[in-house]
Amino acid sequence: MNIDRRQWLGTAGAGALLASLGQQAWAQAQGPIETLNIITGFAAGGTSDAICRRVGTKLSGYAKTAVVENRTGAGGQIAISYVKGRPADGATLLQTPTSMLSIYPHIYKKLPYDPVADLAPVTVGCIFDFGFAVGPAVPASVTTVPEFFAWAKANPAGANFGSPAPGSTPHFIGALLGQHAGVDFKHAGYRGTQPALLDMLGGNVSAVCGPVGDMLPHLAGGKMRILGVSGAKRSRFAPQVPTLVEQGYKDMAHSEWFAFFVPAKTPAETVQRLNGHMRKALATPDVVDSLATFGLDAQSSTPAELAALLQSELAKWGPIVKRVGFTAEG
Repeated sequence: MNIDRRQWLGTAGAGALLASLGQQAWAQAQGPIETLNIITGFAAGGTSDAICRRVGTKLSGYAKTAVVENRTGAGGQIAISYVKGRPADGATLLQTPTSMLSIYPHIYKKLPYDPVADLAPVTVGCIFDFGFAVGPAVPASVTTVPEFFAWAKANPAGANFGSPAPGSTPHFIGALLGQHAGVDFKHAGYRGTQPALLDMLGGNVSAVCGPVGDMLPHLAGGKMRILGVSGAKRSRFAPQVPTLVEQGYKDMAHSEWFAFFVPAKTPAETVQRLNGHMRKALATPDVVDSLATFGLDAQSSTPAELAALLQSELAKWGPIVKRVGFTAEG
């Protein structure tokens, strides 16, 4: 079932939120801990790191000091494994994108963590969409996704695209588009969106599927254009670009989220207390505006809403992975 995650987060948890108000009020009365370690699996200077640092500055009511740790490697698995093994005392907070929790279990035979059993949900942090963009290798007359695939059928040497990583959400979006079109759409996985975009701008790859926010700085140069976006509705960061659904791809509404988790067995009172502070932080205008510069829509949720969203995403991506036929080593 395809649902608009923004709408779901805004409405589905009203009852759960009301039920937890008393518990949150008790939790908010507790004093701050000494240090909160916010763990990301991605390098300093990137989107994930920026979210952690901006939110961390707003958590003084929960912790006297918030420290961001970049535990990179294995596509985010190292960070998740590290948090899994930390004490369940509310002093370690994981921030991760959805792929590591909802797609990885379907593409890796063995993972060093169980996304449900080893982590306790705290809150969603933000939601973002993906763009399907083309560069100078594709004629300027191609202005829509169906037109691109018509061109790719006639020019099979150009039927290729890049994504930020093999097994990432945009990898699967591109693969599904190729299947829809009946095109042998060759994929090149990169280490991040920017290397893929630079290769596209250099004419080495025809198209790239990646986060809309990563594409925005390159539009002014005129060598790149976004043909479609993956959300259920148009992106506010590129409102002139139609969605994939608008262009006839009925089952192609896919957004991604960054979310926060603590080690499993963290006391419910601690989770609720952290959730309350996180939701306040994510609602502050400077955090909202700061995330928007990366093409991210700040969001928050109750722990129960995030748990339900994770289960929904796990169920959704299993059949997609099987349909595409991709598996990763490991």
